[in-house]
Amino acid sequence: MAAPDFSFPKKEKLCSQKVISDLFLSGRSFIRYPFRVVLLTFEEPQEVPAKILISVSKRRFKRAYKRNLIKRRVREAYRLNKHLLIPLLEKNKVFTAIAFVYLPTEIKTFNEIEGAMKETLKDLIRRLSLSEDTETT
Repeated sequence: MAAPDFSFPKKEKLCSQKVISDLFLSGRSFIRYPFRVVLLTFEEPQEVPAKILISVSKRRFKRAYKRNLIKRRVREAYRLNKHLLIPLLEKNKVFTAIAFVYLPTEIKTFNEIEGAMKETLKDLIRRLSLSEDTETT
């Protein structure tokens, strides 16, 4: 078994304005505190199975250094735990765009964010598995 890939290259970052607007207009969402997760699956193959976007509200955190701190923590938590999600997507040939929107009004510690990210990814896997089961039957 190969070791998990802990990198987070540019091709895994969601940058396309068209895809971002489609994601927020027609994507499914759920809340798994401290994140609101918005998910959009693609029919056509993409270069990577999951592209992600991390959003922190300017209304809740006025100072850019606080927003950047939170985004760095969320990005690192995703990078360290994406091995829970990526193999499932590759195996089922599912391609997704995912947005993680940070909801709290206070800055959480990295350990809190990482624990929440693990639970969020597990919930995301469960939701993707359920949607695939219902489509095939």
